[in-house]
Order: sequence, then structure tokens, then C-alpha cells
Amino acid sequence: MNIKKLGDAELEIMEVLWDSSEPLTSGYILERIRPTRKWALSTLMATLARLTEKGFVYCDRSTRTNYYSAVITAEAYRASEGTSFIRKLYGGSVKRLVASLYDCREIDQNDIAELRAFLDELERKE
Repeated sequence: MNIKKLGDAELEIMEVLWDSSEPLTSGYILERIRPTRKWALSTLMATLARLTEKGFVYCDRSTRTNYYSAVITAEAYRASEGTSFIRKLYGGSVKRLVASLYDCREIDQNDIAELRAFLDELERKE
């Protein structure tokens, strides 16, 4: 699946939508992003329109109030971005990514044990 990249502000809006199991109003979304974005409603509406054009958001206009919901799941977006990131910076090698994180001390022995347990669990499932 070819998923487009989100800008930082777009990602913040998507996080609000992904955190909800219900469609949301623009007013609710604006309140949720207000701690980091001092936007006017018109700025949010323009960004929601852009997210709709990109295929990330669906706008239900069947009532007097528009309701917004995510079309693409958080998991699908994260998988796409993760794959792109690893391909671009590490030639598609997860081992290189982990080695890089270890070399610059971003992961420690606890992280490695957690990764090992996760990989062992994946092998048991196969």
C-alpha cells in the first residue's frame, strides 16, 4: 500500500482521530490540539480538507455538523512510515537500525532483552 507522508501538524490531528472510536467534530479536534497548536478554526478546516484529499480522513456531511474519522489506521500508517524509514536510512536492514541505536546508546540491555523476548514470541507463533 502506498500511503502518503504526513506533516507534523497533520500527524497531530490524525493522532486525535486515531485515539477516538467515534467520529469527531472540528471543535473537539481543535480543543485537543490547542496545547501545541494555537490555530484558528479556519486553519484546522483547511488541514482537515487536505487530509481528506490525501485519503486519510473521511468527512460525514449528512447532518448539520460535520464529523471526521480516520480512513487509514494508525497501525497501517506506522508500518508504512517504519518501512520507508528503514529502507531509506538503513538499506532495509533492521539489524543496521538496531546496531545504530545500540552504538549511540539509545537502547540498552533491557531493550535488547525485550526485543529478544518479542522475537522469541514471534517464532513460537509461526
